[in-house]
Amino acid sequence: MAKKQLDALIKQKQDAHEAEKAANVGKKNFKPKAFPMKPEDIEARRKALEAELVAVAKTNIDKLVCDMNSMKFIRFFAFLINNILVRMYHQGIHIKESEFLELRRVAEYCAEKKYSMVILPCHKSHIDYLVISYIFFRMGLALPHIAAGDNLDMPIVGKALKGAGAFFIRRSWADDQLYTNIVQEYVQELLEGGYNLECFIEGTRSRTGKLLAPKLGVLKIIMDAMLSNRIQDCYIVPISIGYDKVIETETYINELLGIPKEKESLWGVITNSRLLQLKMGRIDVRFAKPYSLRNFMNQEIERRDIINERENTNNAAKAQLLKALGYKVLADINSVSVVMPTALVGTVILTLRGRGVGRNELIRRVDWLKKEILSKGGRVANFSGMETGEVVDRALGVLKDLVACQKNLLEPVFYAVKRFELSFYRNQLIHLFIHEAIVAVTMYTRIKIGGAKSTQFISRTELLNEVTFMSRLLKTDFIYNPGDIESNLEHTLEYLKKSNVIEIDEHGNVGLSDAERAIGRENYDFYCFLLWPFVETYWLAAVSLYTLIPARQATVDGTEPQLHWIEERVFMEKTQMFGKTLYYQGDLSYFESVNMETLKNGFSRLADYGILVVKKPTNAKERTKVALHPDFMPNRGADGHVLASGALWDLVEHIGMFRREGKNRRDNATVSSRVLRFAEVVANAPAPVKKGALSRAKSSDDESDSSGHGYHDNEMTRSQGSGRHRKYTKITSTRRAVLTMGLTLISVVAIMGIVGCQASRLLRRR
Repeated sequence: MAKKQLDALIKQKQDAHEAEKAANVGKKNFKPKAFPMKPEDIEARRKALEAELVAVAKTNIDKLVCDMNSMKFIRFFAFLINNILVRMYHQGIHIKESEFLELRRVAEYCAEKKYSMVILPCHKSHIDYLVISYIFFRMGLALPHIAAGDNLDMPIVGKALKGAGAFFIRRSWADDQLYTNIVQEYVQELLEGGYNLECFIEGTRSRTGKLLAPKLGVLKIIMDAMLSNRIQDCYIVPISIGYDKVIETETYINELLGIPKEKESLWGVITNSRLLQLKMGRIDVRFAKPYSLRNFMNQEIERRDIINERENTNNAAKAQLLKALGYKVLADINSVSVVMPTALVGTVILTLRGRGVGRNELIRRVDWLKKEILSKGGRVANFSGMETGEVVDRALGVLKDLVACQKNLLEPVFYAVKRFELSFYRNQLIHLFIHEAIVAVTMYTRIKIGGAKSTQFISRTELLNEVTFMSRLLKTDFIYNPGDIESNLEHTLEYLKKSNVIEIDEHGNVGLSDAERAIGRENYDFYCFLLWPFVETYWLAAVSLYTLIPARQATVDGTEPQLHWIEERVFMEKTQMFGKTLYYQGDLSYFESVNMETLKNGFSRLADYGILVVKKPTNAKERTKVALHPDFMPNRGADGHVLASGALWDLVEHIGMFRREGKNRRDNATVSSRVLRFAEVVANAPAPVKKGALSRAKSSDDESDSSGHGYHDNEMTRSQGSGRHRKYTKITSTRRAVLTMGLTLISVVAIMGIVGCQASRLLRRR
């Protein structure tokens, strides 16, 4: 690397020297200087560059390499983790014995062969770090080396975490060849030594509750080691972690609303130490069946015919193989994930048409949902024969700050006060019903028209076309079952018909069954309510492209339209402001539809379609920029306003067909003029100003209020408004700091004095 830098420097000076000579050709008094880099200068420069690179490499290695050498410290660390977990999750950690026995068998085999196990959990919380290491320690398995973000490498905390197996890596390092080589070498050294390795397949914590697209950086290093035969084999271990309640959901909502993530701090630990005394239910951990990476690669290579021994360095083929591995891991995690009681209760509350639900009705719908999950091969947390009513009551206790109860009625009625946060738990099971949900919202394009029953049927051809459109649009957000769209549609229709949700006439047309109509469409509505928030987000992503339209369309050479570039960050901020305005005016049904994570996925799909053009930065000073493709640039009317016509508006209306109908949206002409008017206002407005801590707190409260009544204009929630504001007082920004694993470790030290006193008393008694 020093040689490359030196060669680049020599070339730079040589080019400058030649340019100077060329610029002064023909001048009488000009005397060309000798070449500026003498051999001795080159050698001195080479040594200086090598010394500089060595120093940088040592610094990177010191920050990277973990220091898991003290068994005493590991025992002490396990003792601290135990004290943390028993206080926060008082109902314990639950695992399935048969799965763990299989994991232990594979671990013994790997130890004998000196193979590594690659632990790949989902990532919902910083507590994930604690849970996996704690289980491995208690069950006598070798602790993994954990790939952690360098944001956790803080004073004192970072050293402690390194002692427990963490090694810190940057969020991105593709542009730093030296750092890339160091990380690759370290990870492959661990694999050669047979050490267990843990990294999170999603790369970051899921802010929405469902699995994110796989991040393949570390897996690529592992696969490269396998393809180069540096290691013979390793075993992949996908793990699902489920929580009754995730401690960071409030912080997640703030981040999804565009409020910048706050850096972890010791003050954040102190202000969040109260979390250690909360009773947040239980944790369920499930292990998918471990499998050989070598066998998986061989099967994929044979099935896809993508790599052979002569061209095993083909980058496109390796990328295809790597992507297949990443999505298989996600599918394995989904297959063993456990639906927690809080997810059951939260999903039922968010998928009912009414403002609230009575206890008996809530129990009935939870029983129905549990049965549906089990019938689709899903898993529900086992409560050892407890009645559903008792399980629901315990879940409501855990969700007490998200779900409120109105008691001065004929029966207690439960309703969501923070729908956005509650959606985190609903999204944990949406993968089980995604195919049914897509079919349901497609049928809704006919059902919402109303009229006679026969007019609400949709032909099989139209159904397939619209399901194909919606499946492709949403593919970044969801993981579908194996097989093509047509075969999945057939299986879905068969399931819905067997469940008496739909009926199919003699011509193959599909519509709601009489049995489903007789019960008020409650099961059909359930599927629609699961997907409608995501449909709304993609509609918002499409209509927000109108904010990229310049006041006047510039051209190049008077013919070709010139792209109107805007910073991606500014575009996202404007889109969220646009979405919030539409929500409060009734043109958007779900406040969660303005969340940044799903909007990014929507923009990614629009870029794939060639509608949104993305320009990546070429240096550190530049930022990613976006523009609307000229082919989708709408026309303006005689009054200068944008017209609701053209290819872009056709896409907006196509997505809008699947949206939930609302009283403010029945008149399409009124809606289009209002929405486009707001889009023009946003397009010409300056970039939104960053909010301070106080306004962040206000945003959080506003979101709580708005999401409480949502589209239904929930008078019940508003009547509780003043009381709820007294209960949920405005919080400072420090109280929203993320409770990371390391921060939790430090905060626990604050209560260790009490533990020490108790231990001393026990010793004196003995």
